[in-house]
Amino acid sequence: MEKIKIAVFVSGGGTNLEAILKASEAGKIPHGEIALVLASKPGVYALERAKNHGIESVVVSRRDDPESFEDRIEKELSARGIGMIVLAGFLSILNADFTDRWDGKIINVHPALIPSFCGKGFYGLRVHEAALDYGVKVTGATVHYVNSVPDGGKIILQKAVYVEDGDTPEILQRRVMEQAEWEILPKAVEIVAEKLAGAE
Repeated sequence: MEKIKIAVFVSGGGTNLEAILKASEAGKIPHGEIALVLASKPGVYALERAKNHGIESVVVSRRDDPESFEDRIEKELSARGIGMIVLAGFLSILNADFTDRWDGKIINVHPALIPSFCGKGFYGLRVHEAALDYGVKVTGATVHYVNSVPDGGKIILQKAVYVEDGDTPEILQRRVMEQAEWEILPKAVEIVAEKLAGAE
């Protein structure tokens, strides 16, 4: 069976990357092979995780040359025959040319139930702060296709998580990761990989 080569894009600790790698090692992503971890900055712990799992990694920083950022990413991907991208806590917004080229082949995990608390500026703890400020009783996570609108692509999977009395943004963030993100992200990776493998 032909596997789709997958690149996981990261900007931080890589907890979602870890969830994907563990699922892959457990045979839960049979149609995909995690072939590359691409970080937007050096020194992030996600790069250590890649190393620990024997996965190749590269750093492509927007800061080095903002104009050529996507071109440099594209070069790394094509050199390895990558057919699918997973954004797992990747904090750089990719330009429309790039997302159009990868239409249907790039997915993202967002720590809320889209269309709530999403779009430009909603990432990391800010999402959970907004949910708590608003007073919602249920939040969760969404895995969606990526297009030129931040958090605007078609939804693949969602999972709800209850907000509890006394939650802080940090506590809520952890619960959403454990109960939703780490569960639905690997599942969505396999759903899309299977679709892409069948299309080739």
